[in-house]
Amino acid sequence: MRVSDVRLALVTDDPASHPKPRRPEVAFVGRSNVGKSSLLNTLLKRRRLARTSRTPGKTQTINYYAVGGDCYLVDLPGYGYAAVPDAVRSRWGPMMEAYLGDNPRLAGVVSLMDGRHSPTPLDHSMTVWLADRGLPILVVLTKSDQVSRAGRNQKLSQAASTLGLDTDQVVWFSSRTGEGRDTVLRAVSGLLSTRDE
Repeated sequence: MRVSDVRLALVTDDPASHPKPRRPEVAFVGRSNVGKSSLLNTLLKRRRLARTSRTPGKTQTINYYAVGGDCYLVDLPGYGYAAVPDAVRSRWGPMMEAYLGDNPRLAGVVSLMDGRHSPTPLDHSMTVWLADRGLPILVVLTKSDQVSRAGRNQKLSQAASTLGLDTDQVVWFSSRTGEGRDTVLRAVSGLLSTRDE
């Protein structure tokens, strides 16, 4: 996956809308303010491509980022708490379900979780929902720079066990230090290559 040619291709709240041409997609999901936009900026080496905020709920639409001529990385609204109007938040669930549940171009889902804490019930529910639909899942534990190196293996194993995943489906990442960037890029490329077969 070449990250030298990246652009925001489409912003929409209609899960039936897709950018042209059609390409494989990898979706990024997670609780509000877990760092999806920061991860995308770090992966794609762009500081302000995906808008970030300290206020939960900054991403309120489905945002497609075209990466070269290869694929789209798709930033979805955060689930859980968000400081947005109830009417907006009530649209997110159906919008995400429609996008994730009926999308033949979807190669897999990168699910972000705060690595400082155990997965929440919402994180677990999202993982089960994705697995029930046969979607390949990569869990990215964010904020690795705030977790001691000695405690990371235990936290990773606990997260994998709680979510019912293999440990190779869970990786660490820090948008502040860039740690884990190459690992996540390789995993995303792996999801895309599986989709192309």
